[in-house]
Amino acid sequence: MKFSIDKDKDGRYAVIKLEEKNLNSIVAPDLKSEFVILANEGFNNLIFDLSAVEYIDSSGLSAILTANRLWKTMGSFILTDVSHPAVQKLIEISRLSSVLTILPTVSEAIDLIFMEEIERELNASLDEGIEEDDER
Repeated sequence: MKFSIDKDKDGRYAVIKLEEKNLNSIVAPDLKSEFVILANEGFNNLIFDLSAVEYIDSSGLSAILTANRLWKTMGSFILTDVSHPAVQKLIEISRLSSVLTILPTVSEAIDLIFMEEIERELNASLDEGIEEDDER
């Protein structure tokens, strides 16, 4: 399986770009393993770049859903660059667009991750303030 991984120096996110035309039963098991490794490395957010992918089968969808499940409790899992018509159609037909976060570009995904982090920090600060008020 050909892929590249870019990791944020602060460990906030990793971007995995599949450099294969097909995300199928041959590639999916290795991809799932890579997702588990990244999750165990402690990256809270994963961006999965599908710009080179032209075809996905049910095994590929299973790998994507595995990553979504792994990152659901840790942070965000975002698909980007779903540009090939066959891939777009499969995601539409399978109604995964209502389950997955899908954005046009990696940079938009990174922006979303930073916005979500700010929101979590603000909510944590508000929660701390409420707890202090309750103690008084």
